[in-house]
Amino acid sequence: MVSEQDAVVRDEDWYGRELGPGTAYSGCAFYDTDWTEVASEGAVFDGCVFAGVRFNASRHTGTAFTNCVFRSCVFFDTRFAQCKLVGSRFERSPFTLLEADGGDWSFAGLGGADLRGASFDGVRLREAELTGADAQGATLVRCDLSGAELRGARLRGADLRGSDLSSLDPRTAEVAGARIDPEQAVVIATALGFALG
Repeated sequence: MVSEQDAVVRDEDWYGRELGPGTAYSGCAFYDTDWTEVASEGAVFDGCVFAGVRFNASRHTGTAFTNCVFRSCVFFDTRFAQCKLVGSRFERSPFTLLEADGGDWSFAGLGGADLRGASFDGVRLREAELTGADAQGATLVRCDLSGAELRGARLRGADLRGSDLSSLDPRTAEVAGARIDPEQAVVIATALGFALG
């Protein structure tokens, strides 16, 4: 069991480390730490700062990263399954090949994020900040995007099927080639003032 508060971890190699349900960090800072192939399950990180951390090929299941800040981190081939990232903020952190399956990312700060190639399936992104995010070719299926800020988001070629798009205004985002289903088309057309039927 590991429980740390206000600790600072700097330049450490956590390669392949396993973090279980007894792992809890609060208000801690991780600087330039290698988290390559780390596997976490049920761990808790609250109010932590991650700067220059490499999450390459790491796997996280049922882990909470709540109200955390991720700055200049790398999420290459990272997997999140049923994780909680409520209120966390991401700055200058590419998400190449990241996969998120389920979980709650509500109120997450992803403004300007590079989400090209990322996949979100069944993720709750309610009221997430996605202003100016580059999600071209990304997968955002069956996601709850209600109340999300999508102004200036680049969604060209993205797969949005099954997601709540009630807050998407296609006049303020790039949506050419994005895939949606008929039900979503009705929602968007109605929001734009069309009379259907």
